Amino acid sequence: MIIKNAKIFDGEKFIGENAVVLEGKFIRKIVDFSLIDEKELENQEVIDVEGMVLSPGFIDLQINGCGGVLFNDDISRKALEIMNETNKRYGCTSFLPTLITSPDEKIEKAIELVKGMEDKEEIGVLGLHIEGPYISVEKKGIHRSEYIRVLSDEMIEKIAKAGPEVTRIITIAPEKAKVEHLKKLRNAGINVAIGHTNATYKECVEKKEYYNCGTHLYNAMRGLDSREPGVVGFLFNNDTTNCGIIVDGLHIDFASVEIAKKIMKDRLYLVTDAVSPAGTDNMTEFMFEGNRVLYRDGKCISPEGTLGGSSLVMIKGVQNLVEEVYISLEEALRMATSYPAEAVAIDEKYGFIKEGYFADLTYFDENFNVKGTICKGKLTRY
Repeated sequence: MIIKNAKIFDGEKFIGENAVVLEGKFIRKIVDFSLIDEKELENQEVIDVEGMVLSPGFIDLQINGCGGVLFNDDISRKALEIMNETNKRYGCTSFLPTLITSPDEKIEKAIELVKGMEDKEEIGVLGLHIEGPYISVEKKGIHRSEYIRVLSDEMIEKIAKAGPEVTRIITIAPEKAKVEHLKKLRNAGINVAIGHTNATYKECVEKKEYYNCGTHLYNAMRGLDSREPGVVGFLFNNDTTNCGIIVDGLHIDFASVEIAKKIMKDRLYLVTDAVSPAGTDNMTEFMFEGNRVLYRDGKCISPEGTLGGSSLVMIKGVQNLVEEVYISLEEALRMATSYPAEAVAIDEKYGFIKEGYFADLTYFDENFNVKGTICKGKLTRY
């Protein structure tokens, strides 16, 4: 397959070449279409994107569900396939199905599911994001307090043994964490995220060497104060920790995103934290691990007023970054592609349009409408 007449963003910058040649699941080369000889064009499908932006496929490191399904309620391959098909419509080719606070049985089921999927990358799955139950009751958000607990030796062994191909990120509150557990996870190559935490700045600093990620900046964490910098202050000030942020205008004011971006620069990446209504238009409410959540005017909220995930999709997040946070399209795309890939150390295969990388691509028009997405070399048009 050859994509031509593209305005190519390669994960770092817009480049002069206008064509990408694919071979199976991989990118073979990036060239100017006029330099491809006629023999090479024989038996090739040529896709003319008519000057649209061609970007690496978006990477979502925190997504609970979409397309009418929720991973917590349906831990199955079918649910992941639905999530993948929905994601692709909005430019996302890779994601971490995210499991919020739940009993051990669900965590074990999710681990076994992903561990048994030899072709998980084919449906966009990079591994799990286990978000809880090792979190703070004070900052639980929509998570159920009766399931919140301390990480056990047995569970840490299962998670670490399965490795980063199964669990890519685990969110743990520092005040809930033993150093030996954090060390074991990091030694296994698993990314540890700080989140859903009421920790003080000092508590964060004491364990900072084990935290390389953060979960939805500002939300469900101790904020920045003049006398207590808190978790937000730690994330702003610790240059070795990257962090996801939900840019839907509901979880965080756009001005707060702008402030965080100026401070954190390339350490800040886009996530959706999406739940089942994302990518659908016919839901009014749903259950989220036993909690009722209402869906009204794009907002997912419990009857008590607690946010329960988002209905954000990745291309809308990119659009919001450009139109509401006033950053360049290049930088917005980095936040959806190369920055998340680098944050979890998969940037040798994902997040860029480069020779030898996976053929995960998306193209969209000037109004941020995705017109086609390529996942592992397979094109779906919209």
